[in-house]
This record gives sequence, C-alpha cells and structure tokens, in this order.
Amino acid sequence: MKYVAMNGVGGPEVLSVQETPIPQVSAGEVLIKVYAAGVNRPDCAQRQGTYPPPPGASPILGLEVAGEIVECGTHVKRWKVGDKVCALVPGGGYAEYALAPEGHCLSIPAGYDMIHAAALPETFFTVWTNVFESGHLQKGESILVHGGAGGIGTTAIQLAHARGAKVFTTVGKEEAREACLKMGADRVILYKSEDFVQVIKEETAGLGVNVVLDMIGGDYFPRNVEALAAQGRLVQIATMQGANVSLDLRKMMQKRLTLTGSTLRPRSIEEKTKIAKALEENIWPLLNSGAVKPVIYKELLLHQAQEAHALMESSAHTGKIVLKVGIPSAS
Repeated sequence: MKYVAMNGVGGPEVLSVQETPIPQVSAGEVLIKVYAAGVNRPDCAQRQGTYPPPPGASPILGLEVAGEIVECGTHVKRWKVGDKVCALVPGGGYAEYALAPEGHCLSIPAGYDMIHAAALPETFFTVWTNVFESGHLQKGESILVHGGAGGIGTTAIQLAHARGAKVFTTVGKEEAREACLKMGADRVILYKSEDFVQVIKEETAGLGVNVVLDMIGGDYFPRNVEALAAQGRLVQIATMQGANVSLDLRKMMQKRLTLTGSTLRPRSIEEKTKIAKALEENIWPLLNSGAVKPVIYKELLLHQAQEAHALMESSAHTGKIVLKVGIPSAS
C-alpha cells in the first residue's frame, strides 16, 4: 500500500509517499480501506519529534480515517466486511489501509461523504471527553474556547452551543469571526487586539466563565484562571506556547477551581471505546439531524501531505484539513 513516510524528523519537507506492506489484522481489529484521513496538530508534533506514538501503535502519521472495512479480526462482533465507518486510530491514518480497534469505529452519519466523516473522530473524541466529561459543561453554563477557528475549536463551539451553553471563543483573524458566529459562538474575541480576560469580565458582569478549553498554555494559563468563575474548570489539551506555567494557588483556592487536562492518544482501548459509545449516544443524533457538522477547510491528496502540514502550522485555516486517499464516496 501507499502511505506517507517520515524521512526523519523536521519540517513538512520530510514527508513523502512510499510503499509498505498492508498491516495484518489482530483478533479485535478491523482493516479499513481508507478513503479519507483527517489532518491534526498532533500529526505535526509527531513529525517534529515531540509526540511519539504510544507503544505498539503504527509509526505512520494519522489519527482518524473514514473508509470501508475489508477484513475483520476473529473477535470482531459488531462490524462486517463492506461496512463503511469512520474510526479513531492510534496511528497509521495516512495510508491506503489502516487498522482500528473494533470499538473505535463509528457508523457514518446520515448523508455524510467520506471527507466529512474523516473529520469527525479525533476532534469529537477530544471535545466530548474534555469539555463534557472532564469539564462537566452543563446547559445554561458558559465556556471560553481558545482557537475557535481550528478543528477542535469549530467542534467545541458547535457542540457547546447545541447542548445549551453560552460560547465565547478567541480567534486570530477577522475572517474567522463570522464563521464562528454562524457555528454558534455568542462572542468572538480577536486576541490580537482584544484582551480576552477583560472581554469575559465585561460580558459576564464580572463573574467569569464556567469552563475554559485551552490548547495554548504558556502565559495564557494565569489569564485563564482570571477568566474563570467560582468553581470554574480549566481543561488543558495542548501547550502550543509552553508547558511551564505560573499559578497563584491562592486564586485557585479562593475560586475553588478545578484544573485538569488530558491527551487522547495514550488512553487505553477500553477508555476510547467508552468515549465512542458516549459519542454514539449523545452526539451522533446531532450529526444525523444536521444540527452539528464538521467544517471542512481544504481537501488535499495523499501526496500533498507536505502542503497539508504547512497549512496546519500556518493557522490560516478555519476548520478541518482532510487528505483524500482513495476515491471518496457517499455513505
């Protein structure tokens, strides 16, 4: 099969299409003929050498795919050959064939093509477990989503809005403002010209927000603490501007804050299977009804992985970047 190889660690130029044997299915896995694969920031981090795959995972880039099951392991019960699915994979997505644990596969929502289906798993798994399971965001509460124009941001805005929360988000470019408002954001903050802490205080009568979803880290951390309401929850999912932060513990105690965070990839098969079941129960009805839909910014071919990574790192996109691997087809 063809796949995107990393010729060492470095910039997007280390990526190239090469050939390798099709992976072998184990008892609890399915083999998927990949029609499309989502591109995510962890892929760029792996290419840069800062986010290695967990033990036993494929070293090939790619954490989410959509396609057709062509082989099932002996213990697989739910799926059969010919089923079309989207799946969270621990690696191996940038390839013509990829392995996925049975429980990490989900049916393709009604009317979705493979491009939109491939844009679901990584961001929807991440947002669900962090915003709603760890962050405990409830109807009637408020959330600040940093990076509203990215794949995680566009997903978090839509899901929080659909489940009845008030949504604030930060973006770096004016052209993303209208897009985020259409997705359900109540207030879009241009972080280059506005102080998000000040805006949050003004918009909430000084109370702050209940949840902050942050992938920035660095000097955003103490500002996030300032923006949180009493008993607020800060959920950290990445550290794009640094992992070492400063915290005034007195503010944490005074506000009775919860500071948490997670990474998705190292979690066990069982944990990810539970997340998939929660998505199927709570979020897939929103996708099937059209109330929520992934935002696709650009479709590229497998051999254009270098361009996809350069675009991801430029932050010029609003929504998801997807690689077309096979021939996309309707579900």
